[in-house]
Amino acid sequence: MANVVNHETQREGRENALNVLLKLVGGDLDRVNEIIVERMHSPVALIPQLAGHIIAAGGKRLRPLLTLASARLCGYQGERHAKLAACVEFIHTATLLHDDVVDESLLRRGQDSANAVWGNKASVLVGDFLFSRSFELMVEDGSLKVLAILSHASNVIAEGEVAQLITANDTATTEEQYLDVIRAKTAQLFAAACQIGAVVADRPSPEEEALERYGMNLGIAFQLVDDFLDYSAKQQDLGKTVGDDFMDGKITLPVILAFRRGTDEDRAFLKRCLEDQDMPEPDKDLARAMELMTKHDTLGDTVKRARHYGDMARNALDTFPDSPAKAALSGIIDFCIERAY
Repeated sequence: MANVVNHETQREGRENALNVLLKLVGGDLDRVNEIIVERMHSPVALIPQLAGHIIAAGGKRLRPLLTLASARLCGYQGERHAKLAACVEFIHTATLLHDDVVDESLLRRGQDSANAVWGNKASVLVGDFLFSRSFELMVEDGSLKVLAILSHASNVIAEGEVAQLITANDTATTEEQYLDVIRAKTAQLFAAACQIGAVVADRPSPEEEALERYGMNLGIAFQLVDDFLDYSAKQQDLGKTVGDDFMDGKITLPVILAFRRGTDEDRAFLKRCLEDQDMPEPDKDLARAMELMTKHDTLGDTVKRARHYGDMARNALDTFPDSPAKAALSGIIDFCIERAY
């Protein structure tokens, strides 16, 4: 019973942290959502239909919220941050559309993925549309520095996705290679989303760099927890079935640690499943893989690493004086990590 109470308390803490942030920048987020709806419009009816499907699928708008909160932390009083937050969300959504095609995913946040409904071709092309819309918003902002940050992030994300494709099914992947992938495909957009909050506020380089570090480390922690959740959460919590990454042959930290710590027999089993994709009894193979992760505490260590990067994100906020925005950004670190419980 004690564990149930503890989990309920942690869930409430997560919700409170997100609610604090939403209360702080809720008005700005309403404007972001208006811009998203406006800029999804197209005379080609399939574009707003498909884009709206994934954008309305229950995401928490975490990345644009980080842009809004970072601008608030830096004392920004203008309106540029709303368009740029929408730009960040378009980049993120475009990558989701493309990822689901690459991964052949049928679910996204608990509902049918866009590619499951409209097919791969439409999903890829609407993803391209959203990338193009994001660049229009960058150009409208008029800042070459903002354009440089967000265009660089888009490029790095694409590199990270290709790097993940290369390391897929390769049990020789090192922890360092894995971290390079998640820095690129996930954390880079977190970093850019936060950094541009300081740029629009015309803050000095140390503050801009601190927010970039905060976002980068928060993004790494976020992805580590996501990779942990694939082996621990129920489908309704994730919007996908447990073990999707395993079935797809993705080499994430829980697998890397299990392979490194396992016996020769354990490694031969993981190679068979992940490299050869030879799983005649998928449920039993997944259960055995999860037993190995429990035996070698790879899931616990994955969360410990997430906490480490969360601590580095919190340390980056030390550059700023105490304020409601700083407290909200600190709380979001806990929100991201405590999803593990």
